Amino acid sequence: MSKAAISFLILALMALAADQLLVPSMETMSTLAKAAAGVFASLFVAALFVGRRIKFDPILRQAKP
Repeated sequence: MSKAAISFLILALMALAADQLLVPSMETMSTLAKAAAGVFASLFVAALFVGRRIKFDPILRQAKP
């Protein structure tokens, strides 16, 4: 897992934890925390896909005799 993916996962978990720790009367902040968690979770999934891309192998591009 890349450093970016780990960072986004931690940020998503922190946003969810912040949402759980807020008092029920703070609905606006709760909604913002849930939205932030959704954004960070989406970025986490995107970072996982980007980290799986196929690496270039220069040996495969050598000219055949």
